[in-house]
Amino acid sequence: MLPTSDEGITVRRLIPVVLLAAAIFCPQAAAQTSAVYIRANQIGYLPDEVKIAVAFSHHSVVNESFEVIDVSTGKTVFGPAAMPSSDGAYANYEFNYKLDFTALQKEGRYKLHLTVSKIESLPFSVGPNVYNKHHESLLFFMREQRCGYNPFLDEVCHKKDGRTAYGPMPDSTYLDVSGGWHDAADQLRYLMTSGNAVCRMLFAYEENRGKYRDDYNALGQKGANGIPDILDEAKWGLDWLLKMHPAPDQLFHQVADDRDHIKGGLPPNDSSDYGWGLNSYRVVYYATGEPQGLRKYRNTSDGLANLAGRYAAAMAMASRIWANDLHDPAFAALCLKAGREVYEMGLMQPGCQEGVPCISPYRYMERTWADDMEWGAAELYAATHNKKYLEEGKKFAKLINTTSWMGKDTSGHYEMFPFMNLGHYALWKVADKKFKNTLAGYYRDGIEKVWQKASKNAFEMGVPFIWCSFNLVVDFTTQCILYRKMTNDRTYEHLELACRDWLLGRNPWGISAFVGIPADGNYPQYPHNTVAWTTGRQITGALNDGPVFGSIFKYLSGVSLSRPDKYAEFQSNLVVYHDDRADYSTNEPIMDGTAGAAFLMAWYANDKILVPVKK
Repeated sequence: MLPTSDEGITVRRLIPVVLLAAAIFCPQAAAQTSAVYIRANQIGYLPDEVKIAVAFSHHSVVNESFEVIDVSTGKTVFGPAAMPSSDGAYANYEFNYKLDFTALQKEGRYKLHLTVSKIESLPFSVGPNVYNKHHESLLFFMREQRCGYNPFLDEVCHKKDGRTAYGPMPDSTYLDVSGGWHDAADQLRYLMTSGNAVCRMLFAYEENRGKYRDDYNALGQKGANGIPDILDEAKWGLDWLLKMHPAPDQLFHQVADDRDHIKGGLPPNDSSDYGWGLNSYRVVYYATGEPQGLRKYRNTSDGLANLAGRYAAAMAMASRIWANDLHDPAFAALCLKAGREVYEMGLMQPGCQEGVPCISPYRYMERTWADDMEWGAAELYAATHNKKYLEEGKKFAKLINTTSWMGKDTSGHYEMFPFMNLGHYALWKVADKKFKNTLAGYYRDGIEKVWQKASKNAFEMGVPFIWCSFNLVVDFTTQCILYRKMTNDRTYEHLELACRDWLLGRNPWGISAFVGIPADGNYPQYPHNTVAWTTGRQITGALNDGPVFGSIFKYLSGVSLSRPDKYAEFQSNLVVYHDDRADYSTNEPIMDGTAGAAFLMAWYANDKILVPVKK
């Protein structure tokens, strides 16, 4: 995630908009052609849900009609239907049309077809099980990102992490902080993102029990072990989180910094040097809640409650799952104890612990923390029934209120991380009726603000195209789902589905946000990921960063595309996306975003799997 300067390895997503430099790219307007393009969800649609695709062109096509044809027989199963009125211009294309085929509910494999121009969409499916197993695919990428023993490479990396900085012990004291996940194409590890990843996988499991398979063991190797694979993956992160909290009043938050990976190479051959030799010890930073930075640059940290709240939430959820589902009271007790200790640290140091820069100014700059403390308090209350946590959770909920990126045109880099407040939902599950309504209202406020923007274009996209826009879409869609679950209000269901479909191909580029999903679809082939381009292997399940405003990409430093742009015609001054390994802004897979999508993918699935668990 941290920027480096050699060989275009990665500048990652830590570059704030205001600091981007060196204009190197200027999107050209697409040529005026007669082509018409159709974009649909490449996985497909559940039978009884809204089904809308988007067609767009430089010219009016109101004299067209559209139909749905069966891929195997070529027969028309829906339509022909008249082309609707244009919803206006979007990006480079003046004419955009929403093609509604909701009435099609019969299970099958289909394409959209324009009867005059004969243009067709990529194939998609309709049926009750079209989303089955896709949520499992996300775990392939999480296993590929593992630090320590990596089952994708079948090798061990970073065995000497780490040597301490800023801690209560002498600097350079050895502390075993091996494990966890590499953050992105780089090999840093952050409590900020990894804590969220653990929370999101545990949340996905609790909300979707019975949908997760047991095909891999704890090391991520093929072979069942009596534990759902998503819990094996979450525990890989939990074990690392426990190492980062070595004493009741101690918390470490970051392993390595932007000296990482200067010359490239796979993780077991990490070429970085932190003063102890190549591929040797790396620094591990203690969470002081104060500004940090070992060289020229420092962050502006003013607390550690952001990390503490998420840590407490992860450990409280783990304590319930390992006690009740996996029948491991010892590990459950260990997690609950750690969660309560770190939560108290958050109470004592409100504010945010940012990422630590070193040789460049770029870093994660989270500025919200009350949402995290709300989440931690709510989960601790659910685990302990101690009313102290319930009252504190309500206090933090009122403090954070509707604060969000939603409705804004831009936001600082990771300023409002995580990109939705799951604390509101966790508290809703244990609150009284009146406060439940308050919490649902907070969610509705954010959704409505996005809808005000989304309603103005055919793609119904109201998320700002800042760094990690696919991540924002995942979390916004999740908020829509949870709001509907909390209230039974279906007002925004069409927006929820439009955002889900954007992730799966209903976007100007017609590309899935996820590498390898669906397997026969159009998805990123050249992600900005060291392991992928070095081994030539596909990193299935990876969620890429996603499109950014043309105004952002225009001023990026260090990007020159490595191949002709397949999507050149669809780039615009509004928004760009490149399937190119050199584009670290739109095409870099992200670990925490992938974990965040676990709930979303599982929600639409109908897998019914009863995994026998250890007793």
